[in-house]
Amino acid sequence: MKKNLTVLLLGVPLLMSAQNPVIRDQFSADPTARVFNNKVYLYPSHDIMPPEGQRQDWFCMEDYHVFSSENLTDWTDHGVIVAQNKVPWVRPNSYSMWAPDCVERNGKYYFYFPAGSSEGRGFGVGVAIADSPEGPFIPEPEPIKGINGIDPCVLLASDGNAYIFWGAGRCAKLKDNMKELADDTPSETVKWGEREFEMKGVNCLKDLPNRQAEGPFAFEYNGNYYLTYPYVRENTEVLGYAMSKNPMGPYEYKGLIMAEHDNGCWTNHHSIINYKGQWYLFYHRNWFSPRDDKRRSVCIEKLFFNADGTIQEVKPTMRGVGINQATEKIEIDRYSSASSDVITELIDTVNTFRGYEAILPNKGSWIRYNDIDFNCLTDAYILISAKAAENTTFYVREETADGKILAKIDMTVKPESPAGAPAMFRRDFSNQWLTMTAPLAYMPKGVSDLVITSEGEAGVSVDWVQFKNRPKYFSPVTTASAQPDDDGFIRRWLILEPLDKPNSGNTVFTDSYLRENFATEYFKDQQTIVPKDGQKVKAAYKKVEVAPGFGRGFGQEPTEPKVTTVKQTLTWHALDSENYNVKLFRFAEKWGQQVYGVLFWTVTIIDCDEDIENVRLAVGSNSASMWWLNGEEALLLSGDRRMVKDDAMSSRLTLKKGRNILRGAVINGPGMSDFCVRFLDEKGNPVKNYSIKAQ
Repeated sequence: MKKNLTVLLLGVPLLMSAQNPVIRDQFSADPTARVFNNKVYLYPSHDIMPPEGQRQDWFCMEDYHVFSSENLTDWTDHGVIVAQNKVPWVRPNSYSMWAPDCVERNGKYYFYFPAGSSEGRGFGVGVAIADSPEGPFIPEPEPIKGINGIDPCVLLASDGNAYIFWGAGRCAKLKDNMKELADDTPSETVKWGEREFEMKGVNCLKDLPNRQAEGPFAFEYNGNYYLTYPYVRENTEVLGYAMSKNPMGPYEYKGLIMAEHDNGCWTNHHSIINYKGQWYLFYHRNWFSPRDDKRRSVCIEKLFFNADGTIQEVKPTMRGVGINQATEKIEIDRYSSASSDVITELIDTVNTFRGYEAILPNKGSWIRYNDIDFNCLTDAYILISAKAAENTTFYVREETADGKILAKIDMTVKPESPAGAPAMFRRDFSNQWLTMTAPLAYMPKGVSDLVITSEGEAGVSVDWVQFKNRPKYFSPVTTASAQPDDDGFIRRWLILEPLDKPNSGNTVFTDSYLRENFATEYFKDQQTIVPKDGQKVKAAYKKVEVAPGFGRGFGQEPTEPKVTTVKQTLTWHALDSENYNVKLFRFAEKWGQQVYGVLFWTVTIIDCDEDIENVRLAVGSNSASMWWLNGEEALLLSGDRRMVKDDAMSSRLTLKKGRNILRGAVINGPGMSDFCVRFLDEKGNPVKNYSIKAQ
């Protein structure tokens, strides 16, 4: 089996989980990725919306952030490292801090960046130096002399030299200080229209396809030097590449790495790294600004070489790369594959960083998301953000559209209720994004794929999914007997999976209502059974559902209740509670079909070495409950209650020598049920001189 924040808050890095695009709280472009200290560091430019006074339809960049990741899915934003108003030679309102690079040499990190010069000399390339890839970076007071251009890239070659590339493929050797061009740097006179310029370095793109070429990125692999670069083939940029046996050429053009963007985005810009044995292409496109191709976002794809060293063309995907941990928030709308009718749209065309939704419009529509690692799950449930315009049901499956079912999500709309009707009747999912939880019918292991299938009568839109491990509420019984805890609370219980018992609210739990419903026989021997772990019972009973708008008080005439016969096969579970209060809601979430409007039966066995007289049963329960000791009613807690220690106490009781059976029933409306039980002596001290068994 496989944030829109741009500052560092209180010095704490911001963390985001992402697929394509990988930076999801701000625009990011021109990505240079580097591997330092077994991490990937990403140094992109930072597109922003132009402030007043700046050209509104052009690129606008005022600073640089650095991001890091160990798995290519979790990215930490370490904040701003260089800003235009903090560099002495940069014009502070130039907004032209374009594609950068960063390399490490002799324990120092050198960050190279272009910007508009304050002296009106066009573009210069500066250097900022740090002791860490995350900074702080201290910029040099002057740009590198001899470079007038943009988009620097530095190659640390195997011949021991450092080479800097910039602009349209120009290249020169750097001095050992990494801040100056080598003294023997060649130069040539180039002509631009009627004007002539003296240009340092060599033109590595001479005689190659290079129309409007920019953004060179050079690297070395398997004895070859690669010069990769964007250029305009027709109307928008492609990523092309050339190869050589010498870092300064001559280079031979080999073809495309990536073709034009399918949405007409004018630019592309990139870098290529090897990380943990896999090659990756970092590039950009305008996912979060489809009508504005000057605001871009970084994406990643895997890259592969042919046997002769040439590069296989890369196709952009929404899924991107990296194995997601199941506990990450997975942007499921960035699917790997889908049925032909599925489409993606921005959730919010104004706040585009809310991301996309995948729309499964029909019964039978599906999306598949590859490579999720489920090994991080122990006792988990699923969260999913979805919406439906009409009644529908969808499934979360493993690997294929007819694979194992992990969870079923029922988004059925119940009839609209009049104002004031109980909340449980007002379930209308029309065009609302809801985060829903569901238990897992099956928990995958290892790395596998996730498939969402629409199987109801209408479509559904999904945004993200996430698996959550529950806190450890229960442990299976593994010892013959247990003792009350230090405060005397009983933690060992046999609990029956909940019966479906709709209740509009807890206020209906009067004494008479409770006695009538607890006296109803739901399953055979319910007041005498001493079950074993795993034992099943067949429950059959009448379920009365009152229609929405029932009775006076809602401004409507009373309606006849709907009576149906419910049949359930339920299982007893022998469990030790991790808490003094037994979390019935969490029990139902894991083992039940319903979590609200249910009825729980519990049993525990108390063994005493002698009679323990004049004790009181002390109970707290969220919602109403009733308790019996050795077949006799001991305590009734009625009404709408909160779980409070010793909320109610029985009259004096005797725990007899030998075996005692304590039985309880807890009924739940819309709340989260739990209970706590202990015995107290005449002085109010906990009674603990007995043992507890589950069978």
